[in-house]
This record gives sequence, C-alpha cells and structure tokens, in this order.
Amino acid sequence: MAVRYGVIGCGMMGQEHLRNLALLPDAEVAAIFEPDAGMRARAAELALDATMVGSLKELLAIEAVDCLLIASPNHFHLGQLEEIAAIRPLPVLVEKPLFTNAEDIPRIETLRQKYPAPIWVAMEYRYMPPVARLIAEAEAATGGIRMLTIREHRFPFLKKVGDWNRFNARTGGTMVEKCCHFFDLMRLILKSDPVRIMASGGQAVNHADERYDGLRPDIWDHGYAIVDFASGARAMLELCMFAEGSRYQEEISAIGPTGKIECKVPGPGRFWPEHLGRPPVAKVIVSPRDPQGPRAIDIPVDPMLLDAGDHNGSTFYQHQRFLRAVRGEGPVEVTLDDGRWAVNIGLAAQQSALTGKVVTF
Repeated sequence: MAVRYGVIGCGMMGQEHLRNLALLPDAEVAAIFEPDAGMRARAAELALDATMVGSLKELLAIEAVDCLLIASPNHFHLGQLEEIAAIRPLPVLVEKPLFTNAEDIPRIETLRQKYPAPIWVAMEYRYMPPVARLIAEAEAATGGIRMLTIREHRFPFLKKVGDWNRFNARTGGTMVEKCCHFFDLMRLILKSDPVRIMASGGQAVNHADERYDGLRPDIWDHGYAIVDFASGARAMLELCMFAEGSRYQEEISAIGPTGKIECKVPGPGRFWPEHLGRPPVAKVIVSPRDPQGPRAIDIPVDPMLLDAGDHNGSTFYQHQRFLRAVRGEGPVEVTLDDGRWAVNIGLAAQQSALTGKVVTF
C-alpha cells in the first residue's frame, strides 16, 4: 500500500516535491495545505486526487494521511513542527533550514526529546548523484580528507510568495537559508563537528534596487567561510549568487595524503541557454598523487528526474529513503541534530562576517 503524504506549503519547492512524489509508485499525496491561491491552483494540477484544506489542523484531521512534508517558508518550519507535535505527531520530512534563530535551539531540543515519530530534515544536496558518488569514494581516493572545498556559483534568489526570501529575519540569512546545505555536507563528508569558523560576506549586486513595503532587501549574495573541524580537517565555502553564467553550479573537492576527488554539478536545466546546446553532464574526477593521472567519470541523471526538479534528481532519491524510514525499514539519515548543526554553523558564519571575529563552537 502506498504511503499517503500530507503536504504543508506548495510554493516552488513544494511543487518540486509533488512532481517527484508522482514518480514514486509507493507514495501518494492525500492532502495539501497551501494558503496562497496561485500556488494552491498549481499544486492541484500536480496532485489531482489531493484534498485541499484551509489549515494545518484541518490537514492533521484527515485520517488517510500517513506522513507529512513541510515545505513552507523558513520561518514557519519550527512552529508547524510544534503544532504537529501537539495534535498528531506523524513522521515528518521538513525542508531546511530547521529553524532561523539561535533562540529557537531549546525548542529543537524539546522536539528531539519528546517527538515520538521520525523527523527527517530535507538536505537534498546529500542525494545528488555526483555528490553521493564523491561521498562514497572520498576516503579511498584521498587516504583521509584533510581539505574540503565547496563552491557554489549560481543565479540570484528567485521570486517567492510574499517575497519572504528577500529578508534575513524570515530566512535566517543567506548563510543559513542557502549555505546550511553546504555546512551539512562538510560534517557528513568529514565525519566530524566544527570547532571554529571565520567568514566574510555581504550584499554586493543582487536586489539592491528592490523595495517591499518600503524596505530594502538585506539578504546577502556572496561570501566565504573557513571552518576548522575537531578531526583536524579544514573546509572552505565560496558562494556567489550572481554567477549564473557558470558551466557548473556546484564544485566540491576533497584532498588527502594520497589524492584528490572532485565533483562538478550543473545547475537546473531549465536555466541553461538553448543556444549553448545540451546542458552539461555532472562529473566526478579522481586525481591520485601516484601515479599521477586524473580520471573523469560522467554521472548522468535520469532525464525524467532532471525535469521533475532543480536539484539534480536528489529530491526523488531523498523521498525513497524517507519512505523507508516511515515504514520502519531504514534509519532517519538526516536527524534533528544534523539540522541543528547546519543552522548553527550558518548563524556562526553570519556572526563572524558581521563582527570580523572567529566564532568557536
């Protein structure tokens, strides 16, 4: 029998989830709560059999719902988790970031201790096929990672309902909203927790001429972060959100005493200019120190999955694993603790950039 989802929030990311759930034979969308009329109409076209409801409480009252997906704006995630915990604590896949403010951490701890069902924090980048390949082969290729570099050169923040993603107060800030993915990858790949971070960032190009209710957007569009880990490894993030002319959107390299492994991930195919021909294919490159000689491996992704979303097929693979956890057939791979760490590192990066000081954990 298919697992039946209740979906909370069906904007751009929520609709990507709907398209991917439609590809899974063991998943159905039973109910949707989306307050915006335009987004609700689009969601109804993607999930024809779903019941549209007017509130989270109404959604939770539908007995057919087996699990939940939260894809609402960032600043709603934690409050909605708490409402679910109080009414009907079903298994939940909650989009990143888990929370947006350091003052929320005690509430996360309460959920961790008391929530009786699985909570999985959506970290799609883990499940991009080229990134997953790098993670699987990194130890053997490097002999133990000592340096990890993540670069994302991409397009500006897209338009969202109510323009919520233009302001730090509602997103947690760029180092949280966007970069929590990369800080999560750092911990996952290095198998260690951070001990200190130094960062620099700001708003240089994007959204400067925009105004919303008279307010100028304050969301950052570029930055660097250097993170030292308890294992002795070091990691660096480079983000630029006015670099959509790049061939690859994400590039990750891991280096150790015996070699280097890299992956190169293209951005969404819908943004690739037609005059340039077919979009680039993701790659993994292994470069041993001895004998020297880089080996490049194409990592093609099913075109159907590429068409279903902007995350290189990862949303589909993430739901496959989440469904196993819902059925009790597999673990929660991205825990509340993982989600907490990803946000904490992002908040610390912003603090360091604002103060010019190293932040320790």
